[in-house]
Amino acid sequence: MRVYLGSDHAGFELKEHLVSWLKERGHDVVDAGPAHYDPADDYPPFVMRAAEGVARDEGALGIVIGGSGNGEQIAANKVSGVRAALVWSVETAELARQHNDANVVSVGARLHSREDATRFVETFLGTPYSGEARHTRRIEMMSRYEATGELPPLP
Repeated sequence: MRVYLGSDHAGFELKEHLVSWLKERGHDVVDAGPAHYDPADDYPPFVMRAAEGVARDEGALGIVIGGSGNGEQIAANKVSGVRAALVWSVETAELARQHNDANVVSVGARLHSREDATRFVETFLGTPYSGEARHTRRIEMMSRYEATGELPPLP
């Protein structure tokens, strides 16, 4: 599977670990940066490039990493076609894929151990979308809004 990654300085060490970990498991890794640690860097250039890669590459998934993961999730979700989910447990990683067909996972490197964050990523990558009609309907509502700006009708 092709996996795009992007981070900032706070997520740099975890990103570097995950790049190696993913390659060891046979994934095709695209590292959108940063290429080196810079304590003053900004996450949007790296995260949005990773998200753009996912949006253009059907079947690919993405990982974005920062201190909390909040800003990275927001930045990734600005890219049309991306559904980025902030995860903080194995369960939230699993539900992001099963219920939301999330294609990008956001992790807070300062909030989780490297082992826990790796488990979240492993779960996210290994969990398929459920395809349940109720989840598909909700995703389609959001996709229509993204394309047209029209709010979904009220029930």
